[in-house]
Amino acid sequence: MTADAQRKRAIGHILLLAAGLLVLTVISAGSVHLVNEAREDARTVLRTLEVENQISLVQLQLRRAESAQRGYLATLRPDFQSDFEQAISELTPALTKLSQLITDNPVQRRLINEMMPLYDQRIEEFRTTNELARSKRMSDAAKIVREGIGRDTMKHIEDLAVRMRTEEDRLFVERTTNADRSQTLAASITGIGSGFVVVLAGIAIFMVRRSSHARDQAAARLRDSHLNLEATVDERTADLREANDEIQRFAYIVSHDLRSPLVNIMGFTSELEELRGDIFKRIAALSREQSAAPSAPENATDTAEPVLEGPDKQLSEDFSEALGFIKSSIGKMDRLISAILSLTREGRREFEPVWIDTKELIEAIVTTVAHQAAEAQAEIRIDTLPNIVSDRLAVEQIFSNLIDNALKYLKTGVPGEITVRGRTKLGFAIFELSDNGRGIDPKDHQRIFELFRRAGTQDRPGQGIGLAHVRALVRRLGGTMSVASELHRGSTFTITLPVNWSANRNTRT
Repeated sequence: MTADAQRKRAIGHILLLAAGLLVLTVISAGSVHLVNEAREDARTVLRTLEVENQISLVQLQLRRAESAQRGYLATLRPDFQSDFEQAISELTPALTKLSQLITDNPVQRRLINEMMPLYDQRIEEFRTTNELARSKRMSDAAKIVREGIGRDTMKHIEDLAVRMRTEEDRLFVERTTNADRSQTLAASITGIGSGFVVVLAGIAIFMVRRSSHARDQAAARLRDSHLNLEATVDERTADLREANDEIQRFAYIVSHDLRSPLVNIMGFTSELEELRGDIFKRIAALSREQSAAPSAPENATDTAEPVLEGPDKQLSEDFSEALGFIKSSIGKMDRLISAILSLTREGRREFEPVWIDTKELIEAIVTTVAHQAAEAQAEIRIDTLPNIVSDRLAVEQIFSNLIDNALKYLKTGVPGEITVRGRTKLGFAIFELSDNGRGIDPKDHQRIFELFRRAGTQDRPGQGIGLAHVRALVRRLGGTMSVASELHRGSTFTITLPVNWSANRNTRT
């Protein structure tokens, strides 16, 4: 699959997910809104029923009061008076609750406001007749009953109650219709949304199956490529190992063969130095003969330095200086050849993984450089270090070089502080060696790892192979190496090695 096709497929997946999220959001928002509306409609329907029940309760309490009043007028029994008082006491809270239930309906408020005085009037009439009966004025009480004023009031109250029920019935139908509509809409939205979700799920399943098929095909091609790649890598690795071995053999042979002419040069240089003495003795003798100078004392030895003057003296000094340069270059060449031989021998050595107590190993290294540390007034601290399985000699060479460099490049006159610490992370041991020495210019951070390259002031002995050799060893052990440093602010070298290195990771470099 091309990159453009993969990009289009990824965009299609994203759009599909976005569409599904949008549908779910719309369904959720619509459902929440409609559910809230349905809940509100249900609440209003319930309130309508409560209003109707409360109207019936008010009428019931009024009728109870009327029945108790008539029973008292007929019998003058105290229990009818008690029933009357109880009905009146329950009528007032019922009227109050009814007024509270209809506060949001102006039609009902107007009707209840018209009804309240009639209830008061009717209750007052009940109390008056009961008081007359208690006072033995039965004729006056009977007269009030016969005049029918109370019946007209009751009829008016009944009419108002019927009008209030009619209004509540209208509201009940309206609110029930709204509730049904909200529920229908909620069901419709849920159904339509579910349909969209099903469609999107079908599309998603189709795209996933198509992607899975394409992925399986790509995986099959990748397996084939991987097999071919493994074969190619094995072949290239074998070629590279053979070439590397050939380079090492060549370097060994060249460096070994360079020894022979270098020895000859050293021998001829020594002969030149002896010839220099004979030549300048002869020159000194000729100079004396020409100047008729007295002969040298008989007891003068042949090895005595001839006494020269003028141009002959300058010529002798130039000759000695040239021989000194030749000897210095021969010595440098000898050290470089020795270093190359050491590297080639080390490159041919097979590493052997063993368990290493890293702290013990570094403490042993510190013991060997204790005199050097004392001269530099340096303190070497070793924190807790993780133990590893690796090649002991290679690890020892790595830390020996780093500690030796740290001691070599401390600041003059400043007590040295060198710290070795470590930790583990994701199967690797991370070692850090820090110092407060001269530091390294950031532009030279890569240069110091190059063979025969050095950075900074060259006032310390060395051939520029130490850090290059260290990094080569770290790489052979399956690790990495880096440096963090600034001029005059010290350096921190970080070495990452596998906690459990195995011999099959051994690669010659």
